[in-house]
Parts: sequence; C-alpha cells; structure tokens
Amino acid sequence: MKAKVTPHYIQLVFDACLKSFWRKKSLARFLESCGVSHKYIATWGPDETKRDLLDRLFPRLARSKGGKRLIVRMARCLLEQESFADLENWEDSNVKIVEAKQAVARLRDNQKKQDKIFREEEERREAHAKFREEQARVVQRYMSLQTFSDRLDSLSRGIGTQKAGYQFEKWFYDLTNYSETENKRPYVSQGRQIDGSVTISDTTYLVELKFTAGPARCPDIDSFYMKVTSKADNTMGVMISMSGYTLNAKRQASGKRTPLLLLDHSHLQIILRGGMSLEEVILRVRRHSSQTAQSYLAASDFGK
Repeated sequence: MKAKVTPHYIQLVFDACLKSFWRKKSLARFLESCGVSHKYIATWGPDETKRDLLDRLFPRLARSKGGKRLIVRMARCLLEQESFADLENWEDSNVKIVEAKQAVARLRDNQKKQDKIFREEEERREAHAKFREEQARVVQRYMSLQTFSDRLDSLSRGIGTQKAGYQFEKWFYDLTNYSETENKRPYVSQGRQIDGSVTISDTTYLVELKFTAGPARCPDIDSFYMKVTSKADNTMGVMISMSGYTLNAKRQASGKRTPLLLLDHSHLQIILRGGMSLEEVILRVRRHSSQTAQSYLAASDFGK
C-alpha cells in the first residue's frame, strides 16, 4: 500500500489509532507490532494518556522517511481490522465502536482517493513511456527505411543492367525480411526462373521483379501469367516493375479473376516513406482488383 503522508493523512491515522484501542496495553502492543520500538513505548509515563503518547509519537515519526513508512504500515493494519475487540464489554461499547468505525472509514476513504490518484499517475507514466517507445520505434523505422531508400537510389543509377537486377532482388527480399513478411527467395521451377514469392494472409504470391530501363510490356505479362497459372489454384502473382507498364500491359494483366497484381516504383515509395507496409500495399491493390478486375491501381489513387 502506498500513500502520500500529508498532515491530513497523519491526522486520520492518529485518530483511527486513538479510537481503535481503549486500553493502554492494547495500544502499546499494536504500536510495537507496527514497528515502534519497545524502548520508545517504555517512555510512556503512568500519568500520560493514550493521546499524550500519540501526540509525542506522530510528530517524531513525520520527521523521517522511515517514520512515514511506519505511519503507512500503521494505516494498513488499522484498515485490516475486522472487529474492535478492545472496545467490547464496556458500558458505552456501542459508542466507542461506532466512533472507531467512523475514524477507520475516514482513513479508508482517503486511502481510496490516494489509490485512485496513484493508479492515474501510473497510467499516465505508462502512457508516456509507451508514447516515447512508439516514437523511438517510429524514428528507428524511419532511419531503417531511409537506408533502404538510399540503397534503392544507388541501385537506380544502374537500372537496366543485369548486375543491378540481381542487386534489386537482394534489396527486395531484404525489405520483405525487414517487413517480417513470409517469403522465399528466387528459385527455378519446371525449368522456369521464379523471382521468389511472398505469403500474405494464407495466399502465396509469386514475385516478378523488373528492373529494366523501359516499362514492362505485354510479353512480360504473358510470361508471368503462365508461371502463376501453372501453380496451385490459390496462387497469385505480384509484378514489380520499377519503370512501370505500358497501357496495353496493364490491360493484358487485367480481367475477370485475374491472378496478377501490378506494382511500380511509386508503390515502393509509399512503403519507404512509412505510409504503408508491404503487405498493406499488396492487399490494397488486391482489393481494388477484386472490385474492378483491374490489376493496377496507381499509388496516387489509394485514397480514393
């Protein structure tokens, strides 16, 4: 149990302590069980009342951290009381017990208010800590994506060369790993070169990477379509052409139940700016394809 040991809180503990015990011995045992030293309790003079002792004790405790912790311990023990045995069997027991219950109730109400404040403060601290962690992740993600962007810019200077094409493959699968997207790197199947695959929401997408100086054309679409349709029924294909597509190529890829999705440089830029993840981009184009039978959705039209 935590508490801010304010003067008001100290007075509430004092009052509950005073009214919960009638006999000096009972109060002495309680104080000692809470941590007040036997040596100090032994200074209780025969002419001093319970109030006299507590009037000496509480200001002394309030002057140190250890003493304040002892006051909180006393409060906890007072709040744990289920009965007031020391107040029973007196002529005015009913009055004594009612007063004790009221004193403890006032202490309990104050403790509940403090507990609420502590919880709210803890929630605020946790929220602030979470916000700071999220901001740090955003910055880290941005810095990591900036590295991918710089690498792609460097590769683009050699676009159209075989070497740059291979490096683009490595770049793309480094990006899928960074995005934690399930993937398989390039492989050969039935004599056909497959540029790898990604799996999103239980759907496998064969990948075709085009790092050519000119846009992808109809023959590129036809070749990729044959690769995709030769696989299992639920297999789809994602072509990424850095130089885009001819109008006829887009038309060729589109149609009823088309298994192809077309991405270009602008789609990758959305990912590299941190606007969407790789999976989100692919699923956005797929949703458009399902609704319109068109394989291509310009990145600039994502918000429409």
